Amino acid sequence: MCLAIPSKIVQIDAFRAVVDVYGARREINLMLMPEEVVIGDYVLVHAGFALQKVEQESAHEALSMISSIIEDVEKEIEAETVINIQDNRKNS
Repeated sequence: MCLAIPSKIVQIDAFRAVVDVYGARREINLMLMPEEVVIGDYVLVHAGFALQKVEQESAHEALSMISSIIEDVEKEIEAETVINIQDNRKNS
């Protein structure tokens, strides 16, 4: 299963574009887009190809939800690390 994260177009050059996701930038291909895009649009990207345009509000909601999931996972990992450290101290 793949998760397409909304990516903001920050630069366009013919059928190539640069997108930004959480500050990370990468070059993508626009050849599969069924409609024209402009700088500032959000697109879903799979395997380096933009596949569809996403409304800004939907993109922001999805990015917010993904950020929340990442934060929850990071907290869970941190809690597990603390438990493992405590267990190791008990067993030493």
